[in-house]
Amino acid sequence: MEYIQIGSSGLSSSRIGLGTWAIGGIGWGGTDENKSIKTIQRAIDTGINLFDTAPIYGFGVAEEIVGKAVKQTGKRDNLLIATKAGMEWTEEGLAWTNASKRRIITELEDSLRRLQMDYIDIYQLHYPDRDTPIEEVADTFAQLHKEGKIRAIGVSNFTTEQIDQWRRIAPLHSSQTLLNVLQQEWIPSFQYCRENNLGSLTWGTLAQGLLTGKFNETSTFAEDDLRSVYPPFTGEYFTQHLTAVEQLKTMARELGKNVAQLSVRWVLDQPGVSVALWGARSEHQLDDIAGVLDWSLSIEDIERVNQIVKNAVPEPLVDSTPPPPTKKELQELGYLA
Repeated sequence: MEYIQIGSSGLSSSRIGLGTWAIGGIGWGGTDENKSIKTIQRAIDTGINLFDTAPIYGFGVAEEIVGKAVKQTGKRDNLLIATKAGMEWTEEGLAWTNASKRRIITELEDSLRRLQMDYIDIYQLHYPDRDTPIEEVADTFAQLHKEGKIRAIGVSNFTTEQIDQWRRIAPLHSSQTLLNVLQQEWIPSFQYCRENNLGSLTWGTLAQGLLTGKFNETSTFAEDDLRSVYPPFTGEYFTQHLTAVEQLKTMARELGKNVAQLSVRWVLDQPGVSVALWGARSEHQLDDIAGVLDWSLSIEDIERVNQIVKNAVPEPLVDSTPPPPTKKELQELGYLA
């Protein structure tokens, strides 16, 4: 495994981290707790020491599974647990942003309980909350950091301008942003991290499985699978993405790799990228990780990857997923009292 320092935090992370969004089950066709626990433990055995989760992943389910898996290993002190805050939801699954001081403190205590831990290594604001000033949120995180309840402060889905606002108020150690070979619009954010000594994590590294190469034009998704409506998997973009993946497969074979290994190595070789999150909920989905490590793409290889994608997808899909609504917005729409 390769390791790297997370900005100025003093924390050393594996360059591949395990993402647990799918382990939460909601939007991914359910979850299997025993299989997920074995997956997390297998990840530890491969040298992965960073596990990224969030309360909203299965409304607490992913955190509970991570907590059980880590407790069974007895290796808590050797691991980095990254979770998030700033979301609230109803029992029916209606969710909105809430980064008020009261909510963040409540979420931290709830996360610690679900994880069966007494501190969080990297605590991240999941999304900017348009109802709460960044300055107020940053001050809350700084307080938790000073108290030792969190070891490092992170943000997720932030623009560089929002990061600048945060850093004027409180320490910041990492930023988590979307990046994969098919969706590259956030590359400047990682360059910013490099210039400002911030660690960075990539989500969507394998494009929700598109870059594993296991899908084709006849692939379908269950109604409770978010990919049934997710733009990269629908319409003309799905066709274009599949074309790009087929050509990337050819290039990967020439390098003695598969398309997933090529795609993740491309991410790791982008300036400013610290950790690429690898989503998995079964042990076999971790088999390709070894082939990502201890080599790098040449400048020519990176340019070839980019050209393949540019030719296949002439107008790249910009991440069109709207940010979560605020409570005020849901109230105005009549969804909340």
